Amino acid sequence: MKIKIGEKKIEKEFKEGKSFWELWKELKKDASLPLCVKVNGVIRDLRDEVEGKESIEFLFDGEEALEVLRHSASHLLAQAVLQLWPGTKTGVGPPIKDGFYYDFHRKEPFTSQDLEKIEKRMLKLSEQNMEIRREIWPKGKAIDYFRKKGQNFKIELIEEKAEGDVSVYAQGEFVDFCRGPHVPSTGYVKYFKILSVSAAYWKGDENRESMQRIYGTAFFTKEALDKYLHFLEEAKKRDHRKLGKALNLFLVSEEIGPGLILWLPKGGIVRKIIEDYWRNEHIRKGYDIIFTPHIADLNLWQTSGHLDFYKENMFPPMEKDNVSYQLKPMNCPFHIVMFKSKLHSYRDLPIRWAELGTVYRYERSGVLHGLLRVRGFTQDDAHIFCTPEQMEDEILSTLNFAREILSTFGFTEYDIFLSTRPEKFVGAIKEWDRAEDALKKALDRSGMEYEIDPGAGVFYGPKIDIKIRDVLGRTWQCSTIQVDFNLPQRFGIYYVEEDGKHQTPIMIHRALLGSIERFFGVLIEHYGGAFPLWLSPVQVEIIPITERNHDYALKLENSLRQAYVRVETDLRNEKLGYKIREAHLNKIPYVMVLGDKEEKEGEISLRIRGKGDMGRMRFSKFLNMLKEKIKNKGQEL
Repeated sequence: MKIKIGEKKIEKEFKEGKSFWELWKELKKDASLPLCVKVNGVIRDLRDEVEGKESIEFLFDGEEALEVLRHSASHLLAQAVLQLWPGTKTGVGPPIKDGFYYDFHRKEPFTSQDLEKIEKRMLKLSEQNMEIRREIWPKGKAIDYFRKKGQNFKIELIEEKAEGDVSVYAQGEFVDFCRGPHVPSTGYVKYFKILSVSAAYWKGDENRESMQRIYGTAFFTKEALDKYLHFLEEAKKRDHRKLGKALNLFLVSEEIGPGLILWLPKGGIVRKIIEDYWRNEHIRKGYDIIFTPHIADLNLWQTSGHLDFYKENMFPPMEKDNVSYQLKPMNCPFHIVMFKSKLHSYRDLPIRWAELGTVYRYERSGVLHGLLRVRGFTQDDAHIFCTPEQMEDEILSTLNFAREILSTFGFTEYDIFLSTRPEKFVGAIKEWDRAEDALKKALDRSGMEYEIDPGAGVFYGPKIDIKIRDVLGRTWQCSTIQVDFNLPQRFGIYYVEEDGKHQTPIMIHRALLGSIERFFGVLIEHYGGAFPLWLSPVQVEIIPITERNHDYALKLENSLRQAYVRVETDLRNEKLGYKIREAHLNKIPYVMVLGDKEEKEGEISLRIRGKGDMGRMRFSKFLNMLKEKIKNKGQEL
């Protein structure tokens, strides 16, 4: 058999019937221990038996081994909970991105003190270094075992998923229905942290039992765990919901309904800045700005296919004058109807239509999350109608446009994916191949690095997704470019070729920011609420030292306003230090302090966010500098 240990590869004969663990004992030359083994590309337990001529790789670290470690940590969590609160019903406990969770059903809610107890008990169980062993039981035995334990959720899972014998994992008194794999013993799970608890419906069905989902994370080393916990603290400080409230940017109110956003004045002005920039750049790039209604006749959504493919995400229709109206979940059908309203020649193409269109989608209450997951949001939508020959150039132009827009907002690192034909698709394979080839060639010409994501395209065409990386290294889905064969055919749109024949145009769906709401939430977290100058809701705070300086302060405020600078003057009867600290907490880029000396000389004392006191300077010089910096849309103050 072929065996890989780190970078070393060896060939060795080994008797069948023994375990990979025994194989490792024969091979090991140091004290390091593998967590699991990859056999012919499949992750397996070290205690599994060697079956024959196999390609084996012992795993000590890496994403695959970390997933196994976290899976075992979730079992350790469940064992701790059952020891502390016998009779608790257990659901599922998978590893997930950055950690793991386990679902529990009990009347009493878990408190923060309970989470501390759970973590301490998990540490004790880890120190006991109990063997984690896999057993194969007859299905009837497994059902009887979990029935005696009162674990009805486990019985439900076994009846659904197990056709024959059942795989269970045992550690001490704890037994779980699980396919594995797992680490050899609980002692491997040393560096973990229980993070939070939240509500979740059993199997994601809001008509089923409400579970309590306990989240945690685990790593190979204490250093890696500490680094991640520090990351979580930084992310917590940047939480857009917390900062949105503190900085008076937006509001979510149960009085108007969950998932609907109220933009407060300071958030509203940032939104206007974003939208003005977006519209101006689209006009400069050859797009026409259009507007469409918020509702349409239900028949439109029947024609588009949304009622067949997307109905569960749509709000119920409204009846009026014997007509059913539907809140729009997307803008595309409107753009199609506009294209169809006029006869187009090949000379008219490409046609580029852009809209900041507000759409409404019924997201389940459990997934709503501030600005990032809402029920009403404004897409920065655009559709390009072009000939097949124009498709590659239009995609390349859109890629470069996305890069330009995103970099202006401070995002210069991306993960880009080209998603190809899925198993279920519409259109001819020839069309798919041509579209995928155009997307790939455009990416190659752009010089942007990308990965192929096989089979991840949408049913109506392949796509490019751009995921931006924020200051903490987190990725956020923003820009997408999708080729669509479906809608043009469903609506029967066409243009007239040079020879007079009718030809179906290529339709390219594209968004650069994704949605204004979500992108604003990402911006808040990326900058920690400290927006660059050109985006700041208040760019300058004026603080007069005494009442004698109020007139001078208001005079300078007027000069700034005439230059389209967003400015506030603090005339409150409070101490100077208090006003300066409050301006700092409000993350205002520039603070102008005005006293008798400044007024006499036509100067200001300037404080810059993150830099402190910069001394005195002429107001005229500051104003010129300010206008130039705002115009350039830079990141530095």
